[in-house]
Amino acid sequence: MKNIGMVVAVEIQAVLDRYGAQLEELSFPGYRVKKYRTERYNLFVLDCGAGEIAAAAGTQFLISQFAVDLVVNFGVVGGLTEEMHLAKTCIIERVVHYDFDTSALDHCEVGRYLNYPSIYIPATPELVRRAVELCPDLKPVTCASGDKFVDGPEQKRRLHAEFGADICEMEAAGIALTCNRCGVPCLFIKTVSDAVTGGAQQFLNQVDESAGLCLEIADRLIESIC
Repeated sequence: MKNIGMVVAVEIQAVLDRYGAQLEELSFPGYRVKKYRTERYNLFVLDCGAGEIAAAAGTQFLISQFAVDLVVNFGVVGGLTEEMHLAKTCIIERVVHYDFDTSALDHCEVGRYLNYPSIYIPATPELVRRAVELCPDLKPVTCASGDKFVDGPEQKRRLHAEFGADICEMEAAGIALTCNRCGVPCLFIKTVSDAVTGGAQQFLNQVDESAGLCLEIADRLIESIC
């Protein structure tokens, strides 16, 4: 039986709506983990909160505590192009941590970790390929990830122009870095809650609906992969 870890930033209501009373709550110092069990896998859901540090710490906790075979992150994102319109669902194939910058010291590109050949941190290619085979409407995308909510269209278009990113959010870089270092596959399914001309208010209006749609697809992929 596989152990699946699910890292959730702000979309925990979608988990409660989908799994409800079937969830068992496990308590640890600093964390409460919700466990959902099927005949084929255990799903450990961690509501880590927003941001790269919280996501990285939560991912490492799931890996260390439950020896998970896979980490899944579903959630809502901002769209950076017209194609990434409201409620568009996609799969992340690579992430750039756009507010990581050591260029004054080593003259490398903004967003570049020196143990990677470029600014892009990959998700697990085999999982991306399998997910697209199972759900052909999923678009593989580049994600700009950083510790800030990107509100205005000028900021969104700048991230697209500078980093070739399609979407933006606040956790994927921390999760991908941690999974890659631990040798654990990672899968990112995201749904747009605020389009390129949208912002905080559109996010607040759409977050629950977009999160529910995203989890439905993520759950289907977990069932198929396991």
